[in-house]
Amino acid sequence: MLMPKRVKRRKQFRGTMTGKALRGNTISYGEFGLVATEPCWIKSNQIEAARVAMTRYIKRGGQVWIKIFPDKPITTKPAETRMGSGKGTVEYWVAVVKPGRVMFEISGVSEEIAKEALRLASHKLPCKCKIVSKADLEGGVKNED
Repeated sequence: MLMPKRVKRRKQFRGTMTGKALRGNTISYGEFGLVATEPCWIKSNQIEAARVAMTRYIKRGGQVWIKIFPDKPITTKPAETRMGSGKGTVEYWVAVVKPGRVMFEISGVSEEIAKEALRLASHKLPCKCKIVSKADLEGGVKNED
């Protein structure tokens, strides 16, 4: 699983996920990408499941880039615990994803294989996604108003 080697502070506030992705909204390495269309937290094990689904489908051909990293710690308190007595322990790590963020990129395989691999990966993720090509995103995220 992905997680930071070390962090400045062990626990974080929950934060907000308003607005669109200002960074990471272009395809910079591959030819096809998986773009989030709604805000969500993606756990480290979901990122790993999507990566495994893609690499298994392309069968050692092509290359896959993961463009998100889970650097936000999420804490939970044990079941049947009274209120108070501080914040819970860190249980897992998430990547904060806003709409328009390119999460995965793929290249070195045909268009049909790339789109199917990204479709399989999108089923492992908790948010709605769309598959785009580098030509679709020339100049940032296109407006769908």
